Amino acid sequence: MKLLSIVTPCFNETGNIEELCQRVRGVVQSLNKYEYEHIIIDNASTDGSQEILCRLAAEDKHIKVILNVRNFGPIRSPHHAFLAAKGDAVLFIVADMQDPPELISKFVEKWEQGYKIVIGVKTESEEFPLFYLVRCAYYLLIGWLSDVPLVRNATGFGLYDREVVEELRKIEDPAPYFRGLICELGYERAEIQYKQPLRKRGFTKHNFYSLYDIAMLGITNHSKVPLRLATLSGFCMAGFSMLVAIGYLVYKLLYWNNFQMGMAPLVIGMFFFSSIQLIFLGIVGEYVGAIHTQVLKRPLVVEKERINF
Repeated sequence: MKLLSIVTPCFNETGNIEELCQRVRGVVQSLNKYEYEHIIIDNASTDGSQEILCRLAAEDKHIKVILNVRNFGPIRSPHHAFLAAKGDAVLFIVADMQDPPELISKFVEKWEQGYKIVIGVKTESEEFPLFYLVRCAYYLLIGWLSDVPLVRNATGFGLYDREVVEELRKIEDPAPYFRGLICELGYERAEIQYKQPLRKRGFTKHNFYSLYDIAMLGITNHSKVPLRLATLSGFCMAGFSMLVAIGYLVYKLLYWNNFQMGMAPLVIGMFFFSSIQLIFLGIVGEYVGAIHTQVLKRPLVVEKERINF
C-alpha cells in the first residue's frame, strides 16, 4: 500500500488540532487503499498544544509529532516537516481549519490521474473583505513581477508527489518561498478551487511584520524587476531633473528681474528625491538581506523531540 504523508504546522491551536486530526483520519480511512502518517510540527506553542499533541500521538501511531525548541516562524518550520515526510505523496494542510480536510480525497484523485502537483486555489473567502482584496492584490503584483508564472490565491495547501519533494530537498533553501518553488520546478499541476471558511476558533498568528516578511520573500526570491525598476526610475528622474533645471535657467534668463525661484521648489524637490532614495535603498536592502540569509546556511529548525518516528 502506498503511503500518504499529511504535514501540518501548528502554533497555539488548542481549539483546532483535535478536530483536524479526526477529520484527516476519517478522510484518509475512507480512501481504503492507502497507509498514512500525519506529521504535525509544533513551533514551541505556549497554550497547551504540545500536551494535546503528545496525547494524540500516544493514542494513534499514525500521528507523528515534531516539537521545536523555539518558534522558527511560519516559513522554515513547515518546510522542515515537509522534508521529513516519507510518503509517496505529501499533503500540506494548516491547523487553523481554514483548509478543508475533505479536499484530500480530490487531491489524491488528481494525483492518481498522473499529476505531480495538485494545489488548492481560493476562489472565495469568508474572511474580512478588505483582507481578501489585499491578498488578491498582492498575488496580482507578485505574479506580474515574478520571472515564472505563479499560482494566484494559493497558500500551499495541496498534494505533492515524492519526485517533487526530492527536487525541493536538493535546493536546500534556508528560507524557502514554497509557493514560488513549486512553480519554479515547472511540473504540470492540477488546481482544485475551494471557498476558504472563516476561522472558528483561536486567532490568526500572523501579524503585519510576518505577512510583510513572507511578501518580500516571495518578491526577492523570484524577481529582479524591483531592482531594474529602481535603476530605470533613477535614469528617468535624472533626465526629468535636467529638463526642469534647463527650463528654470531659460525662464530666468528671459525674465531676469521678475522671476524669483523661491525656497518652496527646493524644499519640495529635496524631500521628494530623498524619499525616493530611501525607497530604493530599502529595495536593495531586501535583496542583500535575502542573500545574507542564503549565505548563513542556518538549519531550518532545531528539534527538541520527535514522537512516533
